[in-house]
Amino acid sequence: QVQLVESGGGLVQAGGSLRLSCALSGGTFSGYAMAWFRQAPGKEREFVARIIWYGDSRYYANFVKGRFIISTDNAKNSVYLQMNNLKPEDTAVYYCAARSGYGLVTTESLYDYWGQGTQVTVSS
Repeated sequence: QVQLVESGGGLVQAGGSLRLSCALSGGTFSGYAMAWFRQAPGKEREFVARIIWYGDSRYYANFVKGRFIISTDNAKNSVYLQMNNLKPEDTAVYYCAARSGYGLVTTESLYDYWGQGTQVTVSS
C-alpha cells in the first residue's frame, strides 16, 4: 500500500521560505505524477503544483508561479515544494498527492494517494 508522509511545515514570517518534503513508501516512485495541494481554513482544497516522477512537466497554479518550485529526488522517492516569498494568504495545510499516469491533472478527486498534511503558517 502506497503511503505518503509530508514534513517541513511550520511558522514563518511573510517574505520567508519553507521547504516541504513528501516521501513515498510501499510502492515504486516511477510511473506517478506527484502534486501538492493546500487547504486554508474555511476553504476548499486547491491545487498548488505538480510534477512527473522523473522531474519533468512541472505545472503551477497561477498564484504560486515565480515563488514556489516543485522538484523530485528519485533516489529518495521524494517530492519537494520550495516555497519562497511566502505571504499570509499561503497559510494552509499542505498535502502531497500521487496518481498513476502522466496526464496533467489538477483535480483532487483524480489523485489516488494522499499524505496526512503539514501545516504552514505565515505571519504578517
